[in-house]
Amino acid sequence: MMKMFNTMTLAKEDFQPMHEGKISMYVCGPTVYNYIHIGNARSAIAFDTIRRYFEYRGYEVDYVSNFTDVDDKMIKAAAEQGITVPELADKYIAAFNEDTAALNIKPATVRPRATEHISEIIDFVTDLIAKGYAYESAGDVYYRAKKFKNYGALAHQDLSDMTSNAAGRLDDVELARKEDPMDFAVWKGENGDGAIAWDSPWGKGRPGWHIECSVMSTKYLGNHFDIHGGGIDLAFPHHTNEIAQSEAHTGEQFVNMWLHNGFVTVGDENEKMSKSLGNFVTVHDLLQQIDDPMVLRFFMATTQYRRAIAYSESNMAQAGKNLDHIRTGYRNLQFRLQGALAGDDNQIMAQANEFITAFNAAMDDDFNTPNALTAIYGLVDLANQYANAQEVYQQTIQFILDSIATLMGVFGVDGLAQDELLDADIDALIKERDEARAVKNFARSDEIRDLLAQQDIILEDTPQGTRWHR
Repeated sequence: MMKMFNTMTLAKEDFQPMHEGKISMYVCGPTVYNYIHIGNARSAIAFDTIRRYFEYRGYEVDYVSNFTDVDDKMIKAAAEQGITVPELADKYIAAFNEDTAALNIKPATVRPRATEHISEIIDFVTDLIAKGYAYESAGDVYYRAKKFKNYGALAHQDLSDMTSNAAGRLDDVELARKEDPMDFAVWKGENGDGAIAWDSPWGKGRPGWHIECSVMSTKYLGNHFDIHGGGIDLAFPHHTNEIAQSEAHTGEQFVNMWLHNGFVTVGDENEKMSKSLGNFVTVHDLLQQIDDPMVLRFFMATTQYRRAIAYSESNMAQAGKNLDHIRTGYRNLQFRLQGALAGDDNQIMAQANEFITAFNAAMDDDFNTPNALTAIYGLVDLANQYANAQEVYQQTIQFILDSIATLMGVFGVDGLAQDELLDADIDALIKERDEARAVKNFARSDEIRDLLAQQDIILEDTPQGTRWHR
């Protein structure tokens, strides 16, 4: 049975979906006022990998992830660029879609935008007021945080400390509007900038940040669903406030499992990457600098989702080498399909299945991708070993190839096969051919020559060695 670390209980728990064969999952998406940085991409990749594993195990996944397309940051950015907030949102949503497609992140089942759900948000807030959980103050509407039983349970923080910290962050105007410093806005009155606002029972305004996710998650997944995910920095206040307002509104448990991914860190001090600190690298820029987006995908996906990732050029380079190792092993075995015998090798098949079993066990244990990757490396080593065997069998080769591709597909990494041989691949095959000839393994030598000929590679054997050209 799958086990997951539930942030609510700080323990690994057995996971049993609410509906057999189906999983409902909500992951907080970006605020679209800029290109996403690598830290944002880390969350998207982590939960895409989790989703892919569910699907690999045969589940149907209803995956909802939102766009926050109106807030103070967006209003400021739109003013700086001389465009409207909706125009800004459209610009960066298009960029998000382009960047995530390059990283092979699957589109969400539903990708709702906050501004498309204003009427539902107003209805939700109206209900919270009617139930005494929210109140209007000078055009804003605030949620009474301490009225909700066990407020802050997800954050595992002392409530008095949270209150003190909240008070320290407020200016005098906002503090005067609130009954308690811990109260948070579910509706924000128009501040006079005229940027963007909607009519409401409390005057013109716009949604608070937290309310949109409560409205959209429950609309598309129901009042109670399986998994809610996001970065660990969202556990408080964002997810904490989602729980309070959602359960006050529905009277039901909001979510069964809370999953949170770790930060991306940079520099010698392992500082969290963030736009506010100015130490971020956007995915948009990085994709212009690297030849293969799958290296970034592999770098991100192979660290266990709850752990921090230290981003650096050297770590990216190492990820590229590791990915090349997997691709080379895959292609080495792929070359042997030519001239392989019909049938299969039961012993090799059994070894391959052991690695697949190890992969599944690792991923069932809170998506332990490093251990899962170890199983893939074992499968690749087996592929290299079998590629050098005297006799190979078609069904066994295809099984190993399909298994490597499938398991790497859980990590979202494709492009293992290659239509055209790289120069390095050709040089490696020629070296192997020379070694085969030296030990009088002329069958393998001829097989490699024929394989290269099929790729339009011409060999010339000279006293100085083998030369080749396309």
